[in-house]
Amino acid sequence: MDLAQAARLRAWLGTGTVRRVNASVAETLHRAIEDPLRLAELVQVLPHGTSVCFAPTLVRRVFEFDRGGVLLSALSWHPGGALAAACVRIPDGSWVAVEPRATADAPWGLSDRVWHVAEPSTDVPWRAGTPLTHFAAIDYARIDVIPPLAEPSRLPGGAGTAILNLIASLARDQGAERLAYRGPYPTEQLFLALLESFRCEGSAADPLARFMTGGLAWRPAPHERLFHPRGPYVQLRDRVEKVVAEGRVYTRPDWSGTRRRAPRRVSDGADGVHCALWFLEAAIEEHFLLSPAGDVLRVIDPAADDPRRQPIPRAVWDGIAASVAVTSAPALAPFVRLAAAPMAAEWGPVGGDLVTFEGERAWFSHRIRAALAERLGALGTPADRLGLALAALRELADLVADELRARAQARLAALQPGEQAAALGADTATGPGDREARGIAAATDALARDLVG
Repeated sequence: MDLAQAARLRAWLGTGTVRRVNASVAETLHRAIEDPLRLAELVQVLPHGTSVCFAPTLVRRVFEFDRGGVLLSALSWHPGGALAAACVRIPDGSWVAVEPRATADAPWGLSDRVWHVAEPSTDVPWRAGTPLTHFAAIDYARIDVIPPLAEPSRLPGGAGTAILNLIASLARDQGAERLAYRGPYPTEQLFLALLESFRCEGSAADPLARFMTGGLAWRPAPHERLFHPRGPYVQLRDRVEKVVAEGRVYTRPDWSGTRRRAPRRVSDGADGVHCALWFLEAAIEEHFLLSPAGDVLRVIDPAADDPRRQPIPRAVWDGIAASVAVTSAPALAPFVRLAAAPMAAEWGPVGGDLVTFEGERAWFSHRIRAALAERLGALGTPADRLGLALAALRELADLVADELRARAQARLAALQPGEQAAALGADTATGPGDREARGIAAATDALARDLVG
């Protein structure tokens, strides 16, 4: 850290927000880092400019700032070395707080509670917050495991990733080389979340399958975070990996050798890093251009959308729902079908996104319809058009999968305990049955006919 950086850091430590969080530690750090030798001991500057401050006594991280001086996290520690409280900023600018060892009312016993708070504090921040959920308690001074989380759906966007990144950062501070996940919920969503702050060890042909059987080890590889004033939130490691703006999440389709769905996509170009909407492996609307370091170069206002609404054939919606059902957990599939049954779908104006929901109606963007109609019209044979329509149907299903599964989970949760147990214990076949296969085939044909006749 050069003298100019040190001066900026001292200014950040002197702000009202930081002093309200933990005035005594901020003042101690402010004085200590005036000594260049202490500065090198107590402050670590990461490759993308993040400054991590460590307490002068315990030498454990207490503050983290992005390169613009935005406070990212604040932690306090008991004199004996145990974590007292931690607050982490999430993409919408609010905070989540971790209350260590708050409850023993969980399948795994002792748990740390997660709170949603408006402002950071290291003095019992949860007094003014909202309790969200809990995860298995860990020793933050000697992290050796990735804990299971009880109800991830109750967390605001990006909160789970922020907590996992804090755990990965502390583990890396401590020199931990490998952590295991031994929880009861090894889902695909958790696997993808872990990839943002860890790297899976080994060269398994199917790391997701190995993860779901408890066979993966995880190496801490936390990302850096950047909050632009009145702009997007950016995650970086070797490159820009994720961008969040106005509630939309743009991600890379490739993470640590693993492919993931990315309809809102981050991609590299000759002029910088692009954030755009993609469908059928092509950009159909661009929103941001960033530098490789994550700075905003250009905000791109999309053209006005077609205000009209056009119904999507019922057979197409039923096929979309069938596609979601057969790619869901077997016990959830019947509830996906129940959730989708009263709904209808339309092509319509979707400002800056690909799909939106209003009550029992799903609207898919006219831009998808226009791009798909053009691609279908350029194909010469019915077989080719059906092949493309099937690929499009799968992507449409991916766009609504999270919403339909959330509605399905709500239906399942509303059942009486005995009914829930019966539903979860039902011997449900995996993969598409005859009904789903016929529905998907009919939807494919209906989609192609609707767009090109």
